[in-house]
Amino acid sequence: MATKDYVKRGRSAKPASPKAKANPKGKKVPTTGFPTKWAAFAVILVCGLITSLFFLSGTDVPEKEPAIPAAIVIKPQQPAKVNTNALPPKPEEKWRYIQELENKKVIVPELTQKQVIAKEKPAKPYLLQCGAYHSQSQADERKAMIAFQGLNSQIKVSTNNKGTWYRVVLGPYKDKRLAMNDQNKLQQHGISPCAIWFWE
Repeated sequence: MATKDYVKRGRSAKPASPKAKANPKGKKVPTTGFPTKWAAFAVILVCGLITSLFFLSGTDVPEKEPAIPAAIVIKPQQPAKVNTNALPPKPEEKWRYIQELENKKVIVPELTQKQVIAKEKPAKPYLLQCGAYHSQSQADERKAMIAFQGLNSQIKVSTNNKGTWYRVVLGPYKDKRLAMNDQNKLQQHGISPCAIWFWE
């Protein structure tokens, strides 16, 4: 006895889709969409380029310029011949100092004996004054501050119409540059003002 399939019998058949009705055999229908449009456009573009190149290669290029009638041709005028070997005339000099310097004599004056002695004498020595005080205690304090910087100073006492002054002085220096070196050193350590004078 043949067996019956009761499971299949109980199930209802599903309704067929509209696509299945249109294509009952199950063949795939080609869809005309976006990619095919662009492919057709590309083919047309390539064909157009090929035809345009074909027409451009077929045109003849003129090898020679067309001849101009003899009546229209204008010959350029030739410039007058210039002698390039001839030199221009020599310009006159405005200044006469060259001739004057060639013929000038320099006279060196002879020094007298007094001038020689004055030249050999050294210039006045310099001093570095770092304060002038009415009281000696203030002058001693300034002298001690200078001594802490490793420099020797002295106190010079002078009297004028304003009274007695105690001046703190460094030196004498033979060269002004040496006095300026000590002045800069003291200024860096806060000891200022210090003035440079001739030694008296």
